[in-house]
Amino acid sequence: MLPRRSFVIFRSFLTRNYASGPSPHALVFLEHRQGDIDSGSLSALTAASQLGGKVAGLVVGSSEFVPTVVDKVKKLKGLTSLLHSTSDLYAEQLPETLSPLLEKLLSDSEYTHVVSTPSSLAKSLLPRVAAKLDVPSVSEITSLEHDSSSNSTTFTRPIYAGNAISTVRLPSSVPIKFFTVRATNFDPAPFEESQEIEVKAIEPVDVPNCPTKHISTQLAKSDRPDLSVAGRVVSGGRPLKNAETFAATLDPLADVLGAALGASRAAVDAGYVDNSLQVGQTGKVVAPELYMAIGISGAIQHLAGMKDSKMIVAVNKDPDAPIFQVADVGLVADLYEAVPQIIEKLKQ
Repeated sequence: MLPRRSFVIFRSFLTRNYASGPSPHALVFLEHRQGDIDSGSLSALTAASQLGGKVAGLVVGSSEFVPTVVDKVKKLKGLTSLLHSTSDLYAEQLPETLSPLLEKLLSDSEYTHVVSTPSSLAKSLLPRVAAKLDVPSVSEITSLEHDSSSNSTTFTRPIYAGNAISTVRLPSSVPIKFFTVRATNFDPAPFEESQEIEVKAIEPVDVPNCPTKHISTQLAKSDRPDLSVAGRVVSGGRPLKNAETFAATLDPLADVLGAALGASRAAVDAGYVDNSLQVGQTGKVVAPELYMAIGISGAIQHLAGMKDSKMIVAVNKDPDAPIFQVADVGLVADLYEAVPQIIEKLKQ
């Protein structure tokens, strides 16, 4: 009889490790004016937080305002660290003086994204620094999605005056991804009093023989809400004839509504109001709860700046005006007769 043999079977297991890209680390350029944080920067912070990684803020300016801004900013929800640089050179912020600081900060750094609101400063600053670093820049994005496995970020942004949406993907071959954020598509970041984050001062970068010099800043002063963030907006167009008629007709309506004033490009070019009140493709993009278009035909350039408003009310005597195609409420009437009647009804 043959002896019984025992067999032991060994099963080997193969373990695979999948590589993943670096975790996002965004740098948000936080703008302020004389100590007041720009509302668009708060929306840029919200967008940066959606990347799913660390978020550092950058504040620059003179010693008069930076300490105050830092005390406010460090309480913003979404920030994991805060950098600040103080110098008289940054008292009036120019792309030529700020770009060397950003270049130094980003060179051989761990930052993967640079984010800002599309202000007049950022529109010059971010593309300038991106070009120096030989990477592209994406402007006025309306949504974003980051894929950590491929280290790529996909954005959407409006093109052709908002009539089409472009999808842009920046792959892992772009080491630092620059983009600006359309504020109307992202909620402002809130404040958290109990938040504690790392705050670090960085040395300013001297710019000898700067080719650009700041001469003066002229701001349109108003007691009305800021047009960019107002919940209600009353805008007027070319039929309002002149600056006096514009003010006499629309100011009482804006007062009773507690609304900001806006204007079409035609009204601005005609000198009815300051260009800071222009709404449209080449002006400000707004998305209030209520937008009243008084005597505005609805050219495609204007619609690009206000068609995302929650409620659009249009008053125009031309029944074929394009504004009625996007309006929720339309009134075909002479504005000089309709507006006083609307004001009286609102006062009741």
